[in-house]
Amino acid sequence: MMKIAIVGAGAMGCLYGAKLSTTEHEVWLLDVMEAHIDAINQQGLRVMETNGEGVEMAFAYTHLKATIRPEEAGPADLALIFVKSTMTRQAIMHNKPVFGPNTVILTLQNGLGNIESIQQIESQTDIIAGTTAHGASMISPGVIRHSGVGKTIIGELSGDLSSRIVNLAGIFNSADLSTEVSRNVIGLIWDKLLVNVGINALTAITGLKNGGLLANRHTEELLELAVSEAQKVGLAKGITFNFTDPVAHAKEICLATAENTSSMLQDIKNQRRTEIDQINGAIVREGKLLNIDTPVNQVLYNLVKIKEADYE
Repeated sequence: MMKIAIVGAGAMGCLYGAKLSTTEHEVWLLDVMEAHIDAINQQGLRVMETNGEGVEMAFAYTHLKATIRPEEAGPADLALIFVKSTMTRQAIMHNKPVFGPNTVILTLQNGLGNIESIQQIESQTDIIAGTTAHGASMISPGVIRHSGVGKTIIGELSGDLSSRIVNLAGIFNSADLSTEVSRNVIGLIWDKLLVNVGINALTAITGLKNGGLLANRHTEELLELAVSEAQKVGLAKGITFNFTDPVAHAKEICLATAENTSSMLQDIKNQRRTEIDQINGAIVREGKLLNIDTPVNQVLYNLVKIKEADYE
């Protein structure tokens, strides 16, 4: 039996914690939101799910533990990092008691820079990465909504097909988290980055749901330009993408998640710091290092920063 620690018990962290708690493994949720942690410990974690007939139902998960004190959980066999990219380094430092000498660290976060932030503090050999296509949102303390179902893809940074990555995929699949192993996980992270580059900032600026970006020719053109710039930067860095047409892929995601409110728009509405620095901002930074102009991403980055400044 493994001890699994979820660092960052927001909506996505809670979703994975809930699913993994249905297995034989010991699951801990760690977060700084005391009211949220108290609610989970008192009544279990409630997850709102929509069945095949479109009816939303509440499911309670009680076989997990939650705490604001990482020393209470102690060293874990597996630590899933689900905090916002802006908080990665701080979260790793705050939760040091969770990271023992044999802890495997898995980041399923958005954007660039998370792996590097973790590597600065913990051993590189213990870090694996991946992406998730699930969607979730927080409703109230102890209650989340599972708003979108998708695959989890994980892999070793080296591209090796290790026994631990195969074993971990098996654990996730047994928890009803459809999971595959990739030998090009860095490419997958960039695949998702390009989707976020096209969707997140534009929705945050316009207030549109994901599908609304394709209903207006002006926002659709901006999406195309932003993703094309990011693709050019990635190719210059030697990234192997898994999609021959990232622009078309970003549009497909827009259609598949048409009624979703992006995480960045949720952050703006709730006056929280966004992940713009790790998404469009990352493309701008990487472009400058490669002498590649990224004017559309620069404008999107600046506009989101202006919105953040309104409530800081």
